[in-house]
Amino acid sequence: MVPGNESDLGKPPQPWRRRMHEVIFESETPEGRVFDKVIITAILVSVAVVIIDSVPELRRDNRPLLDGVEWFFTVLFTVEYIARLLSVQRQLKYALSFFGIVDLLSILPTYLAYFFPEMHALIDVRILRLLRIFRIFKLTDYIVEYQMLGAALAASRRKIMVFLSAVLMMVLVLGTLLYVVEGPKHGFEDIPTSVYWAITTITTVGFGDITPKTDVGRFIASVIMLIGWGTLAVPTGIVTAEMTALRHAPPLPLLHACPGCGATGHAADARFCRACGVPLERKDGVNAQAPPPPPR
Repeated sequence: MVPGNESDLGKPPQPWRRRMHEVIFESETPEGRVFDKVIITAILVSVAVVIIDSVPELRRDNRPLLDGVEWFFTVLFTVEYIARLLSVQRQLKYALSFFGIVDLLSILPTYLAYFFPEMHALIDVRILRLLRIFRIFKLTDYIVEYQMLGAALAASRRKIMVFLSAVLMMVLVLGTLLYVVEGPKHGFEDIPTSVYWAITTITTVGFGDITPKTDVGRFIASVIMLIGWGTLAVPTGIVTAEMTALRHAPPLPLLHACPGCGATGHAADARFCRACGVPLERKDGVNAQAPPPPPR
């Protein structure tokens, strides 16, 4: 796993917890790669079970089997959740993080349905079953491409926010203009309804529930359509440019996490942690306290 949101959770001092941290959070190790593959497979199969469980005929014919498989994955993800808590120094920070909450939501429904049977009568546990689909978000924690996309979105968030602000002002002005031109008699009963029409038009969705009837209104609608046709490509271009920059950037070596704070992603020639200054555990055998040997 490429380090990301877990890099500041800290590496525990106990040897067995440090070993767990290396297996769970550092996928460059053989054990870490096996762990990632097992969890990814379990996530995909468990989500498939949730989908099958939502089909009434399949649920009725295979209820014991589906319940057994669901409990198996619930226990597996419970053990994984506890292991993750034990393998980090800042346990509360992980529990309150996005993936920590996703981990909890992926196992909570089964236990709630077991300890509170009356929920079956109230909501038939359908809402609880839907929470299990949160397991699919855990895939982003293991796949490099997901993390690259997340990094590109994070790097371009300011540009995208400026772009969305411009689009919001545009639909507000054009929607208000249509409200003035068309009026309530043509379906544009108020400004929020007119802005809703402008949003569906500029995004090229066009539900057709509200349409301009006057020539001026149709002209404005045509302008919005042309603007929307070119507008949709802007955020795609922004994110694509960031992804291209990340792809051509020199890759960072997957070093062991800092023994002091757990930070990762150091440069190839780094000898000390970029966050806390503790000497790094270099994989190439170079002592962090001494200069590297001269090249031959």
